Amino acid sequence: MTGRAILVTGSSRGIGRAIAARFAADGDRVAVHHRDSAELAHALAAELPGAGHVVVQADLADPAAVRAMVDDAAARLGGLDVLVNNAGIFGPMDRPHPVFGAGYDEWQATWRGTFDVNLFGAANAAWAAAQHMRERGGRIVNVSSRGAFRGEPGQPAYGASKAALNSMAQSLAVALAPYGIGVACVAPGFVETDMTNEHLKSERGEAVRAQSPFNRVARPAEIASAVHWLASSEAEWASGTIIDLNGASYLRT
Repeated sequence: MTGRAILVTGSSRGIGRAIAARFAADGDRVAVHHRDSAELAHALAAELPGAGHVVVQADLADPAAVRAMVDDAAARLGGLDVLVNNAGIFGPMDRPHPVFGAGYDEWQATWRGTFDVNLFGAANAAWAAAQHMRERGGRIVNVSSRGAFRGEPGQPAYGASKAALNSMAQSLAVALAPYGIGVACVAPGFVETDMTNEHLKSERGEAVRAQSPFNRVARPAEIASAVHWLASSEAEWASGTIIDLNGASYLRT
């Protein structure tokens, strides 16, 4: 088989779709993961350049399904070289839940649901992927968020889950380096996808774009390029890093 074996979670649309396309353009074989968008996932797999692409399905909130999905991807791709933990809950699926605005039951349910996908789903996928990378090395790249650093007062579970994802990645970077497995994160701000279009098309859109001195939001391909580099052999020394991709809309020290 030619090229590397790549698994991108949440890759039927948005940032994940762009990431899958970037790897395929480089000659890699991609496992397109979806939860409940089979039609989009199969359409993408058919459109990707090259051959050997597959579609896998799992609800990332289900630990058994995650492990089975990763094993399925590895079996059908002939191993696994790169895992991109891209899938996450935000926007309509992660309802605003400010402290003074959400009931206690809603507060608990939102925190549990968000962490089940954004942190525990990613952690379970990383564990399962590492089993396939132990003898061959590999890369794990997590898609985090600017919100991990600046905070998300209206959606605190989202911001906290991404901060925890960053911490997990740095712990795994240390633990897995002896096996030749690099782990890193990208932390985008707003990206122009179907998940954020409702914000960008509303009256709030102008203010969102003005957060960056470039007066725009990121394009999915820009995030995909950074992920692709972190997954490359040249990026081994970047293991443990978190790359900010927010167009100088938020600067941390």
